[in-house]
Amino acid sequence: MSKQTAPVLDPHADIARLTAAIVDIESVSGNEQALADAVEQALREHAGHLEVLRDGDTVIARTDRGLAQRVLLAGHLDTVPVADNLPCARRLREGREELVGRGTCDMKGGLAVFLKLAVEASAAPVDLTWIFYDHEEVAAADNALTRIAAEHPELLEADFAILGEPTSAGVEGGCKGTMKLEVTARGLAAHSARDWVGDNAIHRLAPVLERVAAHEARRAVIDGLEYRECLNVVSIAGGIAGNVIPDRATALLNYRFAPDTSVARAEAHVRELLTGLELEIDVVDSSGGALPGLDNAAARGFLAALGEGVTVAAKQGWTDVARFSALGTPAVNFGPGDPLLAHTDDEHVPLEDLEIALAGLRRFLSA
Repeated sequence: MSKQTAPVLDPHADIARLTAAIVDIESVSGNEQALADAVEQALREHAGHLEVLRDGDTVIARTDRGLAQRVLLAGHLDTVPVADNLPCARRLREGREELVGRGTCDMKGGLAVFLKLAVEASAAPVDLTWIFYDHEEVAAADNALTRIAAEHPELLEADFAILGEPTSAGVEGGCKGTMKLEVTARGLAAHSARDWVGDNAIHRLAPVLERVAAHEARRAVIDGLEYRECLNVVSIAGGIAGNVIPDRATALLNYRFAPDTSVARAEAHVRELLTGLELEIDVVDSSGGALPGLDNAAARGFLAALGEGVTVAAKQGWTDVARFSALGTPAVNFGPGDPLLAHTDDEHVPLEDLEIALAGLRRFLSA
């Protein structure tokens, strides 16, 4: 059996080809090694001005020229599971060229832009840190940035950070916080033919569904950007057989809250909503949001470099800008691709977005 050739990335290729090459290295969360290897090799071979470090399946590349400011640019290597959408393909639709496939939008287009510029930007007016990291699409505890923040926080220090998340090549400030809560109802098991001797735990979840469905989501305007909160039941589990009244049932709630709300306050809000119901409520995952941070001097310089036509909006999901915000580093989201296409089977990125994002960051890093 012949040995499989390790994938090779050419950062000097045009941005569409480089993006396609990165997309075609499958890197579902937990399987990022091959892509991390290819990124590390490309940086070591083509970016002699960078110090390149490897931490698990995270690749970090830095300049250390003693400049007054440091800008950090980060993008995750992993994707959600493939849905028969690899390898990627090009298509022409409604007069524009698109690259279609898992990760094209979230966020291998952004990775391609970052990798290309990491090689090019040897004389940037600021020191740069580039981070290509693993395990973003899973629980916060598994995210590589969690580990690096705990073990090597100095590698995350910067005056300003840019996350290459898809924003249609516009700027999205801050991000919403996110929380998952397990809401458990207890009942009494019985034969389904004699339900009067039991207590159906699934039925006890009905008021939870009613209250969440009727919940009026808050809209928070912060620094001129509107964040829309969302509270949803995303799964229900219960029952062991078709003829048994279930004695336990659990609903999983996902709460996306505005960045002016703390994790503690978000939990309190959900508990208040469900007050008076006999339930067990456990927070199983949570991450605070990030305020826009657009009043920072480096952020203003970034916006100026992108030009007057750039759109600026609130990030309606959670991204790792929250991690940098917690470290005191203002951060924004900026990358090619429509965020509404992330994780969809028809995930794609317009080639025009790739070119716009690349050109905008080029201007910023050469200003």
